[in-house]
Amino acid sequence: AGVAEYIRTAELVAFVHTEVAAEYEGRGVGSALARTALDEARAANLRVLATCPFFAGWISRHPEYQDLLYQSRSKVSD
Repeated sequence: AGVAEYIRTAELVAFVHTEVAAEYEGRGVGSALARTALDEARAANLRVLATCPFFAGWISRHPEYQDLLYQSRSKVSD
């Protein structure tokens, strides 16, 4: 019904793409993917980098998951 592509390291999980089959759109599949993936990240004590627009938007609408977001510690800028 849907898939969330990600890259995982020891400290971080980056969600890079989410896709839901057309016949399942509007049925909460994307939300179920996001909620389950983010709950798993929390359980594994991982930070989340949401490069996928769906995940980024979903997290912005669900403040209870915003504490998972990765914050760069680098002071380097372009």
